[in-house]
Amino acid sequence: MNLERKATVVSTITAIFLVIIKVIVWIFSGSIAIISSAVDSVLDMFVSMFNFLALKHSEKKSDDLFNFWRWKFEALAAFIEWLVIAISWWIILYESIIKLLDHDEIKVLEAWILVMIVSIVATWALVKFLDSVYKKTNSLVTKADSLHYKTDLYANAWILFSLIIIKFTWLHFIDSLVWWAIAIFIIYSAYEIIKKWFLLLLDVALDENEVDKIKDIIITSDEVTWFHHLKTRASWKVKMVSVHAEFNPHISLLEAHKIADKIEESIKKIDKKSEWETIIHLDPYDDSNPNLTPIDKLKNKSKK
Repeated sequence: MNLERKATVVSTITAIFLVIIKVIVWIFSGSIAIISSAVDSVLDMFVSMFNFLALKHSEKKSDDLFNFWRWKFEALAAFIEWLVIAISWWIILYESIIKLLDHDEIKVLEAWILVMIVSIVATWALVKFLDSVYKKTNSLVTKADSLHYKTDLYANAWILFSLIIIKFTWLHFIDSLVWWAIAIFIIYSAYEIIKKWFLLLLDVALDENEVDKIKDIIITSDEVTWFHHLKTRASWKVKMVSVHAEFNPHISLLEAHKIADKIEESIKKIDKKSEWETIIHLDPYDDSNPNLTPIDKLKNKSKK
């Protein structure tokens, strides 16, 4: 089991632990905050389980059905995570309105405050762990999971704050008002997850800095006069590059192939955390602009 899937297992266990504690205390307290938080933890549990399966499936090798692997299953998992956050938002908003209209009061404040402290500590530890896994793996699912639990962490902190105020002021409507603010914050935080998922499925290009490094590697390579049709895209942990490299027409195919291999190896060093799929088409001239001769290209290279 790789590190990304281990992270989903840890997330699932943490979510189960929090669900058990919250449900037990909710039975005695009747707080809308605690039941909403428990529902959110249940959704967290199922999301983490789904992430485990999505990661496992995305790691399978290419076959007749999926010729280019299954990398985008991770983007699908990130979309499911966003969907869960959106559902949580509607549940929280609806329940908080009902709670406010019914003028329900929170019971067993001390127990609920203790639960929130435990939730904050457990969630904080999980977020730190997920962040460390993301730095090592660059996994979109792990980052989405981390963002999700960071939202939970901030929400729990707000809940604790509201409960402390209620304990000393007995202004019970604060319980609902705080959750309105949390609901808005949750949907706002989901924006980064959906943006990553959306760009990944649309084959977003690599960032400008990486593209510039790729260009420098190509044009500074021996016997390469210029290049054209450079295309890049990101898919999960895999970064893909396609380019037509122009060589001196008198070079042998074997020598051009060796140079292309060196270019591929140099590109891989740009980001060692990611896998690279590089396709280099060997051209004797710019077939996208045949009016330019190899001599013109050499002049362009010298100017660069």
